[in-house]
Amino acid sequence: MNPKLVVTAGPWQGRILAVEDREVTVGRDPANRMAIADSSISRRHCVIREEEGRYVVHDLESRNGTFVNGVPVRDRILEGGDEIRIGDSMMLFLIPVFEGEEAHALEASEEEALLTRTVVHLPAQEAVYVREAAPPEEGAVTQPSVRDLGALFRIAVAVSSIRDLDTLERRLVQEVLRELPADRGAVLLRHEEGDEIASELVLCRDPLAKLDLPVSQTIVRHVFDHGEAILADDVLKDEKFAGAGSLVASGSRSLIAAPLFLFGNVRGVLYFDTLNPAVHFDNGHLQFVAGVAGAAGLSLENALRFQRLEEEKRRLLDGVRVEHNMVGECQKMRGVYQFVAKVAPKDATVLIRGESGTGKELVARAVHLNSPRAGRPFVALNCAALAETLLESELFGHEKGAFTGAVAQKRGKLELADGGTLFLDEIGDVPLSVQVKLLRVLQEREFERVGGTRPILVNIRLIAATNRDLEKAMKEGRFRSDLYFRLNVVSVTLPPLRERKEDIPLLASYLVSKLSAKAGRRVNGLSPEARAYLLRYDWPGNVRELENAIEHAVVLGSADVILPEDLPQAVLDTGRHGLAEAATYHDKLQELKQRLILEALEQSGGNVTDAAKQLGLHPNYLHRLITNLGLRESGVS
Repeated sequence: MNPKLVVTAGPWQGRILAVEDREVTVGRDPANRMAIADSSISRRHCVIREEEGRYVVHDLESRNGTFVNGVPVRDRILEGGDEIRIGDSMMLFLIPVFEGEEAHALEASEEEALLTRTVVHLPAQEAVYVREAAPPEEGAVTQPSVRDLGALFRIAVAVSSIRDLDTLERRLVQEVLRELPADRGAVLLRHEEGDEIASELVLCRDPLAKLDLPVSQTIVRHVFDHGEAILADDVLKDEKFAGAGSLVASGSRSLIAAPLFLFGNVRGVLYFDTLNPAVHFDNGHLQFVAGVAGAAGLSLENALRFQRLEEEKRRLLDGVRVEHNMVGECQKMRGVYQFVAKVAPKDATVLIRGESGTGKELVARAVHLNSPRAGRPFVALNCAALAETLLESELFGHEKGAFTGAVAQKRGKLELADGGTLFLDEIGDVPLSVQVKLLRVLQEREFERVGGTRPILVNIRLIAATNRDLEKAMKEGRFRSDLYFRLNVVSVTLPPLRERKEDIPLLASYLVSKLSAKAGRRVNGLSPEARAYLLRYDWPGNVRELENAIEHAVVLGSADVILPEDLPQAVLDTGRHGLAEAATYHDKLQELKQRLILEALEQSGGNVTDAAKQLGLHPNYLHRLITNLGLRESGVS
């Protein structure tokens, strides 16, 4: 019987695909047998095929990898019950076993002896899912079918979309109790480290029964240690359980325990028992529970991840309930968010320090957005961008005729910001003459327009920013100390990008999404090689330079992901220097590109258009490759 792929999550959720003699290719490309519309999946992602009587999955150098049972793989022999995860899709690889076929389960002669055995061990690699092949003989006592592949599939689909851990555990036990002649069931999950049980959920078939399920510590420990499903057929007659007084007193007659594999390890146990001496669990029940445990692993993983994210979200919100447009999760940026949360409700003047391009205006806007002035204007002025006379006019406004060209009265930034926040960027570049007038605003909350004589009262909050050393400027007489102390009531220093490189992948992904939408071109992200170059570069221009580099790549690139050759030359040069000690996959790829281009140019007599035709490239793209690969320095024109 051919194996089947049962899709339990993703765009193909609910479908069952037979793995026939021909191979099954998976990817975004419509030519694939399983064509999945998911941007996280490569065009040709992986292939599943039979090789020498075994079924193997091969990853086709996909961008985001192929995972089997939570572990990334290149080539992997598949066993029944393996979970294959590709992008946002998850599928079970099932090998149905019908009457007349050999199985890893018991042979016919062994089935008769099954009920006399007290303990059966089922290794994970031998877990298969079987179906009743024929109706029972007339007059025979039958049990509800628990081997139905449809039941396993129904349970997998039922729990696949549940994100709350408690709800998921409860639904999982309820669904198994519908199929299994058990009286009680439980889910036991232990901590990531250590053997201590972190959570447990117990349900009984009888809603009036006491929610108490004494478990065999010996069996549970064995499941955790060996990853095997266990069937104990008759607990009362088994000498192994003679010392387990609480278990014997509980009345358990048969029990099944199956491992729950989470994040590649046994992190839980699915545990069921029956109190009815007439009911005996058999190998079919054992196989079924092991199958359910295998199918539920990914759902439990997702629920735990979701729980962690919710806990992290609550933790962050408790400490930093602040609205902002900044991107970053490193410790230094969390400190910035905490600073904003503390100072925003107050009306104190704020001084923001940091190198150019670190996002000082974003912090100023965040302070404003989370302050009582959020509904009033936020007015920004770059003090370094204007000459002294223009700066004074922009800041304070002017009266008609105050100077040549002043043909009408003009309100300055101070008046426009009345009731709100005024942000003065590059405050260290303000001339001394303007510093005196600005000091009066901070002290008296009043000023006069250029050419005016009437004082104007304003209600503003001032936020200033600088990339200069104001203390040094004071010593050199270029900045007034009284103004400095008025500005430096509370201050924060933003970290340069080179000191928070762990945020670069997050920032880059955000910028790719933002800038590709702006450019009207779909880009799904960065290649691993391009990401490595971004991480090696020091970014003297900080986030602003990173944004420019990503925009450069989005505009000039032609692939569905950003490649190293799409990045600015400065980023590539630094990245190559960082790779000098060890050749990488990308180095080899660069060398191959150089050789192919040089050979094509040699055959075309140096004609780039003809060479591009030979290589199947657009001439403009070949010109850019020649520049990025440094071939012009080699004499190519």
